[in-house]
Amino acid sequence: METKSKLHVGLLFGGNSSEHDVSKRSAHNIYDAMDKANYDVSLFLLTRDGFVLSDAASRRVFDGEDEATVAAEEKTKVDPSNPLAPIWNLSQAKDIDVFFPIIHGNLGEDGTIQGLFRLLKKPYVGSGVLASAVSFDKDMTKQVLTAHGIRNTKYVVLTPDNRDAFDYATVQAKLGDNVFIKPANQGSSVGIHKAGNAQEYNDGIADAFRYDYKVLVEQTIDGPEEVEISILGNERPEASKLGAIRVPKSDVFYDYNNKFVDASGVTFEVPVELPEDLTQEITQMGLQTYAALGLKGMARIDYLVSKDGVPYVGEVNTLPGFTNISLYPQLWQATGISYADLIDRLIQLALDEFKVQDQLAYDFIPLSDNSAASTYKPKN
Repeated sequence: METKSKLHVGLLFGGNSSEHDVSKRSAHNIYDAMDKANYDVSLFLLTRDGFVLSDAASRRVFDGEDEATVAAEEKTKVDPSNPLAPIWNLSQAKDIDVFFPIIHGNLGEDGTIQGLFRLLKKPYVGSGVLASAVSFDKDMTKQVLTAHGIRNTKYVVLTPDNRDAFDYATVQAKLGDNVFIKPANQGSSVGIHKAGNAQEYNDGIADAFRYDYKVLVEQTIDGPEEVEISILGNERPEASKLGAIRVPKSDVFYDYNNKFVDASGVTFEVPVELPEDLTQEITQMGLQTYAALGLKGMARIDYLVSKDGVPYVGEVNTLPGFTNISLYPQLWQATGISYADLIDRLIQLALDEFKVQDQLAYDFIPLSDNSAASTYKPKN
């Protein structure tokens, strides 16, 4: 039997979140970094309304054609009455060995696409369904961290049912004068606001509820310094060197605009020199967080370090950015792993994890005609 000389990788990107265009940038970088002598790559763009484009159509968008125009053409080729119509184009690429999702935010990091890969019985880069879903939900992440004794900021959760019970005065008494407001299931600082009075608080809550039905209100940290770490691995993960983000004083925090639109005022210190004990504490917290959440493949973990040198876990990103200014690959490059080698390792980790999961046993006990189920009769 002839052995395949190349791995066939299905690269998925886009999505219906606010990070759609960011994902497209990440996919471009990953595609360009992949050694085509080792990989055949099929591209699958997930449109903003959840339709998977074919490889040919995705390449047209990759090359600069208008996405909406290409998507409209593609949809006419699929029977809309077919319940699998949104993902039908995945069937057009044969013999995919491993999927590489780089869909940031909704559908990509929340466990949805991971569930699809499980149904398809294919390896995929990144964490599984549960770990992805829990890590994407900021409230659930903090519950797991707290249960494992990993330091994070104090907070309250608002929903449409309890929203009226948490006015600014109530939150102020619990968390202090200044608070951060965040949708529980969003990324890249979308819908996030800092509030220091009732008007700012009410406006921030109203906007955050546009993006999710669960909103976190968190205490602010004195300072703080924003520090990040990259984690790579499955059962025995390793941590990168640390990096810091320096945001202009005129900006309240590292928001969507200075992440992706205009980063001219933002500086990155990679690696960042911190006191040895603080570096060790942050690194250990990162590895503990990775294990507590059951993460696999990769994650970038963000911290807030107070003025007195106390680190708090902020957020966990299970499919971090791979754009030109993204810190996940930058931190690994500073640690000694090149961009191309990082892609190779992530794909191998996906294959390794699939083998581990494939060894699990599932016992199926058939029900015979004489079983309790077949003889059960309901009472009158």
